[in-house]
Amino acid sequence: MGNGATKKEKQKNYLLQTCDEHEGSINCMDLSEDGSVLVTGSDDSNVRLWTTKTEQCECIGLLEGHDDYITSVLIEENFVLSSSADKTIKKWDMTSCECVLTFLGHDSTVNKLICTGDFLFSVSYDKTARCWDFDTGECIRKFTGHKNNITSIMFIPSDRDNDTQTLQFIQEQAEKSKKNFVKTLQNISGAYDEDDIYSKDLIITGSFDTLAKSWSIETGECVQTFRGHTSAITCLATDLLGKILFTGSSDHSIRSWDIMTGQLLRVFSGHQTTVLSLLAHRKLLYSTSSDHTARCWIMDFGDCTRVYKEHEHSVSCIFEQNGFGKESLNKIA
Repeated sequence: MGNGATKKEKQKNYLLQTCDEHEGSINCMDLSEDGSVLVTGSDDSNVRLWTTKTEQCECIGLLEGHDDYITSVLIEENFVLSSSADKTIKKWDMTSCECVLTFLGHDSTVNKLICTGDFLFSVSYDKTARCWDFDTGECIRKFTGHKNNITSIMFIPSDRDNDTQTLQFIQEQAEKSKKNFVKTLQNISGAYDEDDIYSKDLIITGSFDTLAKSWSIETGECVQTFRGHTSAITCLATDLLGKILFTGSSDHSIRSWDIMTGQLLRVFSGHQTTVLSLLAHRKLLYSTSSDHTARCWIMDFGDCTRVYKEHEHSVSCIFEQNGFGKESLNKIA
């Protein structure tokens, strides 16, 4: 079965445009919530802003100030945040392109950033993750426990409302059945007490020590350790509900885990070298790799449904907009 397209039509390039103003490899990118602005970070130590509203993407801002290559960028409200091998994080005003705050504290390259609004989180080669006040730049909490470079981080918000709805549904079903109602209710109560993992805000980190760890933001303590990869964990993603964790590794594999129990659910095999980034979208998981490809997987089964082969070098990151993937080359053509 097929879609009726000829073999020649299927082989047409999906490349729409190449943005080549950076003078070094593009390492990271982020897209504004409304999809109007793309931000990229490069080996040239600069961050650039691009408009997507014109027929062709145009550079509309150059953010200069880091002393080494850019490792991570993100857009938060009217600000751009960037991390660098110069050990710093910078906060930029998108309108003026001026740096308004520098976050200091890490002892080595800052690898990745995420933001929750009031708080900024970072991970570093110094084996730590840190929580910062978004407005003041003060380091609020330091997470220690990994034995090697931390490469990636994710935020998992608490899910008290969803747990309450689930509890009510199960109680209703048990009451209808009238079978072992008391025992069922006791089991439910034990599973959904206040110590339940989903009642707390978490961060999850991945490290060169082959482990991923979940942490309580409130206490700074490690909640769960995910063991199974045989080499460095390079990237993380979760499903829409934040119940399943996906980890990519330099062991060429992707693995899925139950965030609550730490149980390994599935291994996704197909990439020939290091998995560099992951993107979860609905029932699909997208991955990029240093094998010059991006892949699309079915989350529930681990089947690879499409391989994107147009790149000539490592594919470092990918974003999805309106069903179309936006990939970035590790090396500019």
